[in-house]
Amino acid sequence: MFLARFLARRLLQGVLIIFLVSALIFSLLRVVPGDPVRLMAGGMAPEALIEQIAEDMGLRDPIYQQFARYVGGIAKGDLGQSFVRPANGAAVGGASFDDSTRGERAKVWDLIAQTAPKTLMLAVLAMVFALVIATPIGVWAGLNPGRLPDKFALYLSSFFVGLPNFWLGIVLALLLSVKLKLLPAIGYNGFSYTILPALVLAVEIAPFIIRTLSVSVAGVMSQNFIDIASVRGLTRNQIIFRHALKNSSVPLLNLLGVQFSMLLGGVLVIEFIFDYPGLGLLTINAVMQRDFPLIQGIAIVTAAAFVLINIAVDLCATAIDPRLDY
Repeated sequence: MFLARFLARRLLQGVLIIFLVSALIFSLLRVVPGDPVRLMAGGMAPEALIEQIAEDMGLRDPIYQQFARYVGGIAKGDLGQSFVRPANGAAVGGASFDDSTRGERAKVWDLIAQTAPKTLMLAVLAMVFALVIATPIGVWAGLNPGRLPDKFALYLSSFFVGLPNFWLGIVLALLLSVKLKLLPAIGYNGFSYTILPALVLAVEIAPFIIRTLSVSVAGVMSQNFIDIASVRGLTRNQIIFRHALKNSSVPLLNLLGVQFSMLLGGVLVIEFIFDYPGLGLLTINAVMQRDFPLIQGIAIVTAAAFVLINIAVDLCATAIDPRLDY
């Protein structure tokens, strides 16, 4: 019963969030300066042709009418077609804009489906690297509050936070790819191309995991039930693994949910630096080309992913600690 009520409430909230995100993105795209039709038709296209294309595509209708049509398409599972990307993947620019040509343009769903798995793989690998780096340091610091391990964790976290990801990406590419030739850096031609950008993202995430774990573990170890566990004869390792880490995992789980959601929607700089063909690079190209349907589709998909990830995190946190009330 609790699960049904929880899912119903959170899914309704998620639908509202996705609707508000789509409405905001849709409206902003149509009030910012610049005409996407001019980019689509080419700089030398006559003004009369520009207006004709815009009228045919409904881009001169009031925003609320355009949004109503768009929401109707979403309800049918259709995110529309790209303004500038043909289905055959050929280059565009100054193309014909009759009905048959527009019908051959790439579907937004297809473009997202082609790139989302690569971004998902990058995000998962970055999270794994971050946990491998941060978990032992964070736990070590939490078990020794105020002492050398805690200070080391604090200084290391501050150092990682101060590293710009674009600078770190360039330095690691020069070192590991150009100089040492250990890893490929540009583009994508297999799993090995994911390792270097994932390392950069892991360094960006690790400080938050370190501080969350150190504070959480230190707080749990100061609780009365830890003293009682030692009186009952449990060893220090048993106390740490059975009680401290389990109770410290809830705030860490919440942090990982937020960070993973941000990774899915916020890897723009890293994917651009490494020319990694994921959602981030697709988003940058869509913004530069003012490809309205593609930008809107990416925003809706990432918002939906954010909602679903946070629902899953809350369910896992409730399973770990039934006292939590969501």
